[in-house]
Amino acid sequence: MFKHLNEEIDAIMARDPAARSRLEVVLCYPGLHAILLHRLAHCAWQSGWLLIGRGLSQCGRLLTGIEIHPGAKIGRRFFIDHGMGVVIGETAEIGDGVQLYHGVTLGGTSLARGKRHPTVQDGVVIGAGAKVLGAITIGKDARIGSNAVVVADVPPAATMVGIPAREVTPRDQRSARDFLPYGTPCCDLPDPAARAVRELKAQIAALRERIEMLEQERSGPSAAAIGGADAIRNRPPEGGMDPTPTC
Repeated sequence: MFKHLNEEIDAIMARDPAARSRLEVVLCYPGLHAILLHRLAHCAWQSGWLLIGRGLSQCGRLLTGIEIHPGAKIGRRFFIDHGMGVVIGETAEIGDGVQLYHGVTLGGTSLARGKRHPTVQDGVVIGAGAKVLGAITIGKDARIGSNAVVVADVPPAATMVGIPAREVTPRDQRSARDFLPYGTPCCDLPDPAARAVRELKAQIAALRERIEMLEQERSGPSAAAIGGADAIRNRPPEGGMDPTPTC
């Protein structure tokens, strides 16, 4: 149960520059405390000691502010940074090398007894406050931005932001393995709403230009006709005399 403890500590040391020593991680990191208590609770749950498993889960919640159902399946090198307010449901499945930040919810959207919580594959980073809901799959090396709400499957190596979450950067398997704090790109982040507004403005400008062209085409012949009628009325007779009578 604790044979991978060194890997858990190494993962924290690698991903948190604030960690000064392994002893500090062991004594002061609630994310590590929560996962160790979950390992105990999960072992009891699998052994059929359901009440003991729930009791250990509640102890972990009281001590760390992190609520992990004892039925959840969690892989190796799992790191919850800061941790307060994290909720992981009963049928959630989490792969290896996954990182969560505070306020993350892996929740269910069904009252059915079967699979109703997300499956998070290896290498995923889920930013602070993100909500991943339902029996969906978050693909390997995906990034979920802070406060995103994910209700559909996410492809591998995708970066998702917004409510509902949308993919905002091209999938690059090589760069996806690079660590992205909070799962959110902070430079050159495309805004789908701003892009839609720009496209709408461009269409309005094109329509305005077209309307002006049509108005010019419509008014051109009329102006020429009016000018021709005036010239005919003002033209002198063939004798060269001015038809206007004089006194």
